Amino acid sequence: MPVNLALGHASNDFMIAALVIYSLSVVAFAGDFAFGRPRRAVTTSAAREPSAALAAVGAAADGPAAQGPGPGADGPAEGLAVTDSVPEPAPPPLRAVRQAGPWVTAAMALGILGAAAHATAVVTRGFAVHRPPWGNMYEFVTALTCVAAIFFLFVMIRYRAWTLGLFVIGAVVAVLGLAETVIYTAPGQLVPALQSYWLAIHVTAMTLATGIFFVAAVLGAVYLAVGRYSRRVAAGRAVPGNPIVGRLPGMEQLDRLTYRTIVFGFPIWTFGVIAGAIWADQAWGRYWGWDPVETWAFITWVIYAAFLHARATAGWRGRRAHYIQLLGFASLIINIAIVQVFITGLHSYAGIR
Repeated sequence: MPVNLALGHASNDFMIAALVIYSLSVVAFAGDFAFGRPRRAVTTSAAREPSAALAAVGAAADGPAAQGPGPGADGPAEGLAVTDSVPEPAPPPLRAVRQAGPWVTAAMALGILGAAAHATAVVTRGFAVHRPPWGNMYEFVTALTCVAAIFFLFVMIRYRAWTLGLFVIGAVVAVLGLAETVIYTAPGQLVPALQSYWLAIHVTAMTLATGIFFVAAVLGAVYLAVGRYSRRVAAGRAVPGNPIVGRLPGMEQLDRLTYRTIVFGFPIWTFGVIAGAIWADQAWGRYWGWDPVETWAFITWVIYAAFLHARATAGWRGRRAHYIQLLGFASLIINIAIVQVFITGLHSYAGIR
């Protein structure tokens, strides 16, 4: 069927509107950091990873007690004034985060409005081309950022993780802006190899999982940045009381939230890889041929599986675990931005060459 140009133009307009509204949401989130009510400053002289914090318990009887604010919603779990006499309290539930102020309320409303415009743009694009709207690189990126935004907004409301919006929605704005300016592709029909109902199964699963991993990667980067600041404070190389760090969820909360996000996304990625193998058998007569995109999708699966395995068996937490999951997301980006664009293979459908 021919492309509906009117709907195609409408999709473009909605996408630009989403980008503008997301940008306003980021400004409002930044306004909360700049002008909102502070929660509690990080006044630490010693910083620890979640695993290292447990070591303080063993020294509880060796000296006088003087303990700083506990981990959780009011400050990072790393970066606490902890002596050798009083064990650190357990982190509070993820829900224990401050109430939203006017800046956050405005940012959240704009984020929801932006996500609605974004989803409308994606759906309208699908109606314009009469197929699932993720048949080339531009459509895939706009769809996965839509998934990331909607998923994060749910997480933000569910766990009251307001202050993370600056980073996650900011990353969505950056990637969506890149898609609109660098890899934009006009609405068009699919290449014959993609004209299959498996597009709605395999690529949909990969899009959902990638959007979820996108959120996990941003959370992991925030975790590592806050941890680095806390260690610098402990070493006397940074001034305590950073107002940005003081507003973020605790390190333990960030760690658990990132882990839960990956646990949710990993089965979807696994299903997508399996569905792709079945589609490959129907299209090319083999389930697996070590095509570059297939290989990198499998590498991504292995790295995320290693992350989950290390958490479950070796008890890896903190920096080491987050380095693994960020390595997994890096392999995913390599697959999208390098392998599919510059390496010729059976999956060369990016549409931007």
